[in-house]
Amino acid sequence: MRYHVLDVFTDQAFGGNPLAVVLGADELNGARLQRIAREFNLSETVFLMTPTRTDAAFRVRIFTPSEELPFAGHPVVGAACLLTHLGLVPSGNEVRFGFETGAGLVPVLIRNQGDAPYAELTAPQAPALGASPTDIEAIAGVLGLDADAIGHQGEAPVVASCGLPALLVPLRSPELLAGICDDRPGLRALLESHAARVLYVYARGYEGELRARMFSTLVSEDPATGSAVAALAGRLALASESSNENLAWTVVQGAEMGRPSTLYAFADRVDGRVAAVRVGGHAVPVMEGYLHAS
Repeated sequence: MRYHVLDVFTDQAFGGNPLAVVLGADELNGARLQRIAREFNLSETVFLMTPTRTDAAFRVRIFTPSEELPFAGHPVVGAACLLTHLGLVPSGNEVRFGFETGAGLVPVLIRNQGDAPYAELTAPQAPALGASPTDIEAIAGVLGLDADAIGHQGEAPVVASCGLPALLVPLRSPELLAGICDDRPGLRALLESHAARVLYVYARGYEGELRARMFSTLVSEDPATGSAVAALAGRLALASESSNENLAWTVVQGAEMGRPSTLYAFADRVDGRVAAVRVGGHAVPVMEGYLHAS
């Protein structure tokens, strides 16, 4: 089977979040797909398959080295950019199609912009908020920070989801991000207690951008996390007081890992509700080859 590796949420090779994309895996069962993902040992490997629903152009199954995920952002964005690179979707300045995922249909928009195409997904589920955690001391302890570092401008930690639940933790300044030293056993207990899959820590940076880091029990740290950015955009959009508004944010992640990533998030409010959340970015092919899966 043919495979490609891309760096996602960057327009420069060796930045962003690496992703393996495997083509032609329809005949393999879940156990075999999991073994292949473990062999790549990247934060996620995505398998492109024939769809089972008529409104999707492709089916995608997304695996970490240890488990399958219903939805993740950088596999969808990276797979869409690869399809453009390979000429497997119609050409044009703007191309739209759908991916079938475990969380539902994910519409994708592709803009062909030079050597690094841009893909933008629409989250498969409307943003939903859980209860706000009250264990601020425990959250701060997992991050190796003081409790007074948590919270900013009336925002408190909250669990949010647009397809994959994330515990969102605002910090009072971006400088605090560099001082995080996560407690792995404590992180597992914290995420389990809040039914969240990832811990996403963010702060408002300069010139309006958001700066972020992501921690989970699946990977020690992720350089770019589209599902968490979708959850964050949904959370911020739900807090908006405008009835009709198009909101946009630029999120910078991965700098502390030496893999700078840029994610673009959008939310549309219509008649006082959040009608859509979108996350986009560029992707750059860096490797390709053949996988022997017999």
